[in-house]
Amino acid sequence: MTKERLDLGRCGEELASVALERAGYRKICANYRCRLGEIDLIATEGGVLVFIEIKTRKGCPSAAAKEAVNHRKQRQITKAALNYMKTNGCLDKKARFDVVAIGLGEDGPDIEIIRNAFDAAY
Repeated sequence: MTKERLDLGRCGEELASVALERAGYRKICANYRCRLGEIDLIATEGGVLVFIEIKTRKGCPSAAAKEAVNHRKQRQITKAALNYMKTNGCLDKKARFDVVAIGLGEDGPDIEIIRNAFDAAY
């Protein structure tokens, strides 16, 4: 991955973290990795465990970013989330999948938090 893409991803993660905190999310873990995949951010909101995918696109609105979370990506996130829940003894907790879509345009960032963005995909 190029340095520019890595920097864009870091910028998006920072913007998303601030927006999520303002929205009442409590961060548990960032960049969770296991052999099954990666989850950008794990948090809680109102007693629900939330697995969050952050997508950032430069020069376009947030709509273009959220389209990048396709079925293949949803399956990968689901597998990693189940691994996290099993490893951390929280299979009995309510959980959901959210997406934070960020478009970086000339007018500043367009940040959209999409709750319950998709169901667990197998």
